[in-house]
Amino acid sequence: MGMRVYCDFDGTITCQDTTDQVLSQRAAPQWMDIEAQWSRDEITAAECMRRQIALIDTDEAALDAVLDACELRPGFVEFANWCDSEAIALTIVSDGVDRFIRRILTRNGLAHLPVISNRLALEGSAYRLEQPSARTGCAAGSGVCKCAVVGEAAGDGPMVFIGDGRSDFCVSARADILFARDRLAGYARERKQYFTPFDTFDDIRLALASLHAQRQIA
Repeated sequence: MGMRVYCDFDGTITCQDTTDQVLSQRAAPQWMDIEAQWSRDEITAAECMRRQIALIDTDEAALDAVLDACELRPGFVEFANWCDSEAIALTIVSDGVDRFIRRILTRNGLAHLPVISNRLALEGSAYRLEQPSARTGCAAGSGVCKCAVVGEAAGDGPMVFIGDGRSDFCVSARADILFARDRLAGYARERKQYFTPFDTFDDIRLALASLHAQRQIA
């Protein structure tokens, strides 16, 4: 098996945290109190997301308007196309929401990309968050246990992880090649874990293409 690339979505593929954008514009203000509880480690990330998503109003057109204003980080479309051309498996693994992610990917011609995330469901007149990729004992306490996702798909080739935030901390230690920015970069630096910083996905594509050309990766 060849190289496998796993990539976070909110704040990594997108320039903004998509979920925060939706919450700030379409949710009741109590979402901020719930966020504060999570920040103080009083609740898990999984519980935080479930409670926050339930506060979002169900106006689909208004939701789409927020999502359509979210921009991809420069170079991601080209990076995804490069992975396709080199037969490199690229999977989005996110503690975000499938409905949000799919809307943005489809708008950018990337609906074919596999996505592992929380699932948005409508129950009566309110949204409910389903978390099929949650795992008991998840170190990050997330609705999507990224370590489990990566572990279940273990192969012979090197594993590349690309991320930016707290939900990426644990899984980053499993990466053979790590690209990090923002809080994840700080975390890796504190742990003295080698990583490559990035601003755009052009940085990542060029770095991996160079390694690929030198036959340092499959």
